[in-house]
Amino acid sequence: MGLKKVLVAGATGNVGFAAAKHFSHLPEWEVVSVSRRSPQGLHGAEHLSIDLSDREQCAEVFSQMRDVTHVIYAALYEKPGLIPGWSEHDQMETNLAMLRNLFDPLEETATQLEHVTLMQGTKAYGVHVAPMEVPGKERNPRHQHENFYWMQEDYLREKQENGRGWDWTILRPQIVFGEALGSNMNPIPALGVYAALQRHAGLPLDFPGGADFLAEGVDADLLARAMQWAATTPGARNEYFNITNGDLFVMRNVWPTLAEAFGMEVGDDKPMSLAEQMPK
Repeated sequence: MGLKKVLVAGATGNVGFAAAKHFSHLPEWEVVSVSRRSPQGLHGAEHLSIDLSDREQCAEVFSQMRDVTHVIYAALYEKPGLIPGWSEHDQMETNLAMLRNLFDPLEETATQLEHVTLMQGTKAYGVHVAPMEVPGKERNPRHQHENFYWMQEDYLREKQENGRGWDWTILRPQIVFGEALGSNMNPIPALGVYAALQRHAGLPLDFPGGADFLAEGVDADLLARAMQWAATTPGARNEYFNITNGDLFVMRNVWPTLAEAFGMEVGDDKPMSLAEQMPK
């Protein structure tokens, strides 16, 4: 088997960082990571600082990558406030444009391209617009709502019809926990700062509240191994896979575990918005 070359987009995020780190440790793989900022602590991969919203820069760079065999697309654009942007069309268009800016010039020149891994999530099952049907099955019909997932997926499908024999796999994790310094999509460091401030003030770890919804954690490193499997397994081609491996949990019920990790006592229920209180 010859050397494979994987292009990882979104290398400063939980998913992209884990993917670039994982593949850089495999002797048969060469890794090129791209993101606007340089990821801290990533070794063994070539990194390119690229703004995927800059079409001209993308055309210049990706049109030179003739030897890329695999793509892992984990780049994401989110507006401040997060949740409102999920239903706003300009955010959807931006996420589509970022994928297109990378893939249009790359697909034209990368004649050895074999596989593309694309990320989705539980929003594919409409969890953000209506109560989700449980369990969410990959074989379910597409949930009828506007979503950049569908825009990106349809774009890849259209490119594939006129492509050179490459395939895709779509992975759907739920809440991803991993190492991503400086990433806004990484909640654990924010809780750590909150705990440090409470402890410095001599206070217990008060519970700030929030909806008691059921969640399932997904380890970013395991997700990266799933990406390797998807990239090299014929049975994974042109398929969707839910990827989950963590315990089911409700944040209130794991709060004592967090308190123990920070060497603190559990405090009272003190409803607050950390997004509003932490900057102070």
